[in-house]
Amino acid sequence: MSLNPDLAAFLELVEFGRLTGASRAMHEQTVEQARSDFEASSQVIDPSPPGELSVTELQVPTRDGALLPARLYRRPDAVSGQPVILYLHGGGYVVGSLDSHEAVCRRLACLGEFAVLAPTYRRAPEHAFPTAQLDCQDAVAWLAETAAQLGLDRERVVFAGDSVGASLAAGLAIAAALPQAGLALKPLAQLLFYPVTDISQERDSHQRHAAGYLLETQTLRWFYQHYAPNPADRLDWRASPLQARDLPPLAPAYVGLAGFDPLYDEGLAYARHLQASGTQVTLCDEQGLTHDYLRMAGIVGAVEGIYRDLGQWLQALLAR
Repeated sequence: MSLNPDLAAFLELVEFGRLTGASRAMHEQTVEQARSDFEASSQVIDPSPPGELSVTELQVPTRDGALLPARLYRRPDAVSGQPVILYLHGGGYVVGSLDSHEAVCRRLACLGEFAVLAPTYRRAPEHAFPTAQLDCQDAVAWLAETAAQLGLDRERVVFAGDSVGASLAAGLAIAAALPQAGLALKPLAQLLFYPVTDISQERDSHQRHAAGYLLETQTLRWFYQHYAPNPADRLDWRASPLQARDLPPLAPAYVGLAGFDPLYDEGLAYARHLQASGTQVTLCDEQGLTHDYLRMAGIVGAVEGIYRDLGQWLQALLAR
């Protein structure tokens, strides 16, 4: 399948910026520059997300005493006892923030009955593996304790994320199924968009789409070196969910992949890994798109349909 024409036009502009020296690949920048550029990109690729929402700024305590920012997105007509999507942003463990994924959270909160709770987690290289996963586990514990006072239903929580956020969400879903992990609640489902599922090796799609499609294989290597410089850590399922063995059936999974993504093969392998465990999997294979498509609703017309289909899946989930 060919690249989506809206996206192809955008990639031409990106390449022109590279050729003229106006922009550089993320792995060629300092961490601070990469973070700044990633934040700025959000204003270009989705500048006008839905505005009619209530957004509450919160703080989530961690096991080591830190307080991490979080945001709760709700429609104005929300009622108490709402189901909630716990959404974890992408960014390779190094870049990404609540601001970079503000538009995604707003769009998710407008799909139907779900509120969206977006906690942050500490990033590498300042905080290496397994800090991000532990911070997310602490966010789950906090949600379990405070759901009632926030007007949320702790029995109807969906773990969700994109890219490494999807990896973190997958790790939470695994932890929820393992008694020894002691996770505070069990999810209703998991939403995994173009997930990072195995940072211990590279597959064929890392070569097929190594450069020219926004996320580059060299950038992935840069991310992983910051987050998990120790090769042994990359085999831990908290960093590489595909390395989890003898999985019981997990919460139903909605897995969204992008055809022009270096992570495509490992995402497909993880969907099959879940199916082999007895987990119910809905696979949405967006062959004409690249990594990060959820953030592109402002430039790629097809993304609106992806959100609409996801909303229908979530409503069917509640109906069951």
